[in-house]
Amino acid sequence: MTCSSIRNLLLGVVFLGAFSNVFAKAATGEPVLVGLDAEFSLENSISAQSIETGLKVAMDEINARGGVLGVRPLQLVTKDNGSIPARGIKNIREFAAMPNLVAVFGGRFSPVLLEELPVLKETQTLLLAPWSSADPIVDNGSNPNYVFRLSLRDSLAMPKMLEVAKSRGIHQVGLLLTNTGWGRSNKLQADRYALSHPDPKIVHTAWYNFKDTSLIDKYDSLVRAGSKAIILVANDDEAATLVKEVAALPPEKRIPILSHWGVAGGQFVKQAGSALQAVDFSVIQTFSFYGKSSPALTQFYKFAAPYGIHAPKDIGAPTGVAHAYDLMQILARAIDLAKSTDRSKVRDALEKVKNYPGIVRNYSQPFSAERHEALTSKELFMARFKANGELMPVGYTKD
Repeated sequence: MTCSSIRNLLLGVVFLGAFSNVFAKAATGEPVLVGLDAEFSLENSISAQSIETGLKVAMDEINARGGVLGVRPLQLVTKDNGSIPARGIKNIREFAAMPNLVAVFGGRFSPVLLEELPVLKETQTLLLAPWSSADPIVDNGSNPNYVFRLSLRDSLAMPKMLEVAKSRGIHQVGLLLTNTGWGRSNKLQADRYALSHPDPKIVHTAWYNFKDTSLIDKYDSLVRAGSKAIILVANDDEAATLVKEVAALPPEKRIPILSHWGVAGGQFVKQAGSALQAVDFSVIQTFSFYGKSSPALTQFYKFAAPYGIHAPKDIGAPTGVAHAYDLMQILARAIDLAKSTDRSKVRDALEKVKNYPGIVRNYSQPFSAERHEALTSKELFMARFKANGELMPVGYTKD
């Protein structure tokens, strides 16, 4: 055999070896499934889509560096609950039956997640909450607790909004709340706050129902009771209705509205239209992409570019994107720490993840056995919508 023949034979052996190694790696790279149960079909809602975007950006980044457990890519499976609890319960049961599914991310609506809790406990399905804020979602009495949240919670949101009212010289407020588990969660937190904080005084509480077509009578009852500002717990539809009705009043009859963040999960600015600029309306938030820079954020934009995200103005429902991104990164670290996709082992590992530099904050330890909440009151601030839909922190001057 000539030298040339030997060389070609050796090259062929090397090529075949490399080829077989690629297939060997692919054969062991079975996808790790992650579920998303959210309100995709809800009219005017963008919250499910924002959470999905945050998850996909994080997964692309994680998969680009080798996935989890060395060679396994993450893969997203989505199900639509339409904001209907019964659909959410059905979705959770279907997710729980998937053998390669490690965890499920929830959507915006607290009432859906609250109704899902018994099934989550029964099936020991790991639920990660990047948006819903009702305290009992995490404070659910289960041991072990399979729910972890990187989001706002009502026991932080309500005190913050009341404190902001006081800081603005407003000493009498009214509560306008949705007649759901989310609204009742906020009423409980307001009552608890009032026990040790007489200022501002909560002079009256009004309740409205989902899809009410007018809220002006509720607004009037709060004003008649002496409210100088309203703490609003609403989603985008009802909030837009209220804003348009308040804007139609004489200027002297319009009082400030401090809103919970459900309004940021839909087409609120489009629905409210020009009326929004005629009303003193602010919304609580945990994170803004405006004015922020960090290595983690640079990485985020790198992998977000294929989704049309290059700057803060490109991001709808920004907290949904940011929370989902950070929470997915933390889950990936927990899977590697557990060295398994077994849900109980990953649950335990989530309590042990340390030192993750995220885009919302740097987490020395996101969760612990005693604390399944990743965010604190330090992240909270009020923001305002611009006429073009951009949501910016109060006082922020755009560069």
